[in-house]
Amino acid sequence: MSQFFQIHPENPQPRLVKQAVEIVRQGGVIVYPTDSSYALGCRIGEKTAVDRIRRIRQLDDKHNFTLVCRDLSELGVYAKVDTGLFRLLKAHTPGPYTFILSATREVPRMLLHPKRRTIGLRVPNCPIARALLEELGEPLMSVSLIM
Repeated sequence: MSQFFQIHPENPQPRLVKQAVEIVRQGGVIVYPTDSSYALGCRIGEKTAVDRIRRIRQLDDKHNFTLVCRDLSELGVYAKVDTGLFRLLKAHTPGPYTFILSATREVPRMLLHPKRRTIGLRVPNCPIARALLEELGEPLMSVSLIM
């Protein structure tokens, strides 16, 4: 089953944001805007949702997902960040960038690059994405909707 609703791009309606987050919490997949395009997102570690995203995008099991985080403090849980790297991240986030960083043990194995143990991390500036992440209280596993 699918649902469609439009969230205001500059002032996201809390009721609709909560509906979208409830879909994610129940193991669903959402399409949401980011700074650069649209993305498919689901809850971390939700195997059924990850498989659904792979079918939608026609991805193999080697395609890497990105963790979309609300802020740098959340990003630090999933990536090894030293002082110099933190300054670089602080200067470029939030924004339309995905950073490939060394992963911590908190990252689910299905998200890691198999040989390098790296993860793509992003802190969006898009009001809708930020509202979704704030309401969810954890990062979204995400992949670009661009085919």
